[in-house]
Amino acid sequence: MVVDDDDIDRLTTLSFLSDYPFMEVIGAFDSPAVALAMAQQQLPDVLFLDIDMPQMSGLELRKQLLHVPACIFITSYPDYAVESFEMAALDFLVKPFTAERFLKTMNRLQQFADIHHKANLLSHSLGADTIFIKDGYDQVKLQLHEIIYLEALKDYTGIITANKKYAVLSPLGNLIKEKSFSSFIRIHRSYAVQKHFIKKISSGEVMVNDILLPIGRTYKQALNEL
Repeated sequence: MVVDDDDIDRLTTLSFLSDYPFMEVIGAFDSPAVALAMAQQQLPDVLFLDIDMPQMSGLELRKQLLHVPACIFITSYPDYAVESFEMAALDFLVKPFTAERFLKTMNRLQQFADIHHKANLLSHSLGADTIFIKDGYDQVKLQLHEIIYLEALKDYTGIITANKKYAVLSPLGNLIKEKSFSSFIRIHRSYAVQKHFIKKISSGEVMVNDILLPIGRTYKQALNEL
C-alpha cells in the first residue's frame, strides 16, 4: 500500500514498484485517513509512506498500523530518520531517490519477507505433530508443517511436500477429520491445503507454495471465511 499526498511522488513510487513482480499494489492513496480505513478492511504486508502529509503524518499512520509487518518511509526530510526507525521502519528513502537505491530497498524487503515467512512456518511447527507414513518397505517421518497439500486418490490420499509426493491408504475425507490435520482446509473434493501455505485465493483457484489448485463450488464459503 502506497500513501503519498504528492501525485508525482506517488506515481514515481508506483512506477519503481512495477519493476518488481513479487510486489502487488493493493492501493495507492493521497489521504492517510482513507488509507487507514482501507487497511482495516484489507491488511497489507508492506507500507510505503510519505511522512509530511496534512491531517495525519506518515508516522502517525504507521503508529496505528504497527501490526503491518514492513514499513518503508519515503520523505524529502532526512531529519525524520530517527523517528521513523522508532516506528519499526524497514527502510528510509529520501526523495528524490534513484533506481539503484530503490533496488537496495527491494532486496532488503525480499530478505525480510523470506525471514518473516520462515518464522511463521516455525510458529506453526512448534509443538506440531509428527506423522509416520509407509513409503515402500520404509517408515518415513514427516513434520506436518512440511505438507503443502493433500490430494484424493480413490482409497488413497496423496501427501505432497516441497520435495516429494507420498500416498497413504486412507480417503482424504477421513484423513482431514483427524486432529493432526486440523490446519488443513478442504478446497475441492480432490484437494485440501495447509492454511499457512496459501498465497492467493482467486475466484476459481488457490495458490499454495506457487502451485495452483482448483476451488470446488461447495467449498467457496469456507475459503471466503478464511
